[in-house]
Amino acid sequence: MQYSISNLNAFIILISIGYSLYYYVNDNKEYQQLLDKNNSPIQLISQLKGYFYINPVLALSFAVTIFSFVGIPPLIGFFAKQMVLSAALDSGYVFITLVGILTSVISAVYYLNIIRQIFFDKPEYKVNPALENADLHASILSSKSETSEFTTDSKLKGDNVEVQKLTFKVNNIVLSSSLTITISILTLVILLFMLMPQE
Repeated sequence: MQYSISNLNAFIILISIGYSLYYYVNDNKEYQQLLDKNNSPIQLISQLKGYFYINPVLALSFAVTIFSFVGIPPLIGFFAKQMVLSAALDSGYVFITLVGILTSVISAVYYLNIIRQIFFDKPEYKVNPALENADLHASILSSKSETSEFTTDSKLKGDNVEVQKLTFKVNNIVLSSSLTITISILTLVILLFMLMPQE
């Protein structure tokens, strides 16, 4: 359960990070040579460099998830590892417990490298100059059946009615509320498991 929750949160956050970087430009040669860079936003750990300076809240949420994978107390990952290793010791599996601890330490080095790149390296991203001062336009549509009254400036668009036109800048683009709620709930479960640390 711990691994599923942490994994789900990590992948949702990575997808969110990838899509939040679409209006940035990365001059990294390694990134430029990726064949499917437009299909899968985050493929290299180096793409996360300095992400804390772009979106601190999402970076902190990702850090909590990574620390859970490492098994740092009081996160949910610590209790999961503790339960598994103590059950193995109680059953007399000393060697396999030592192997588990050793592999945990080795994986922690890799996980903490990701944290180092996110928080302590400078970002290689710059806002795309073509989008920096551009005005983006959008329309809010409503289906005909949902609106009984139309405003004076509403226009018909197929089966939908244009209710309002919006103009905004690139830095006003945020994650959807359903995505932020999902990430928040999963991160809080990982963080607050310490209040009831039992199976």
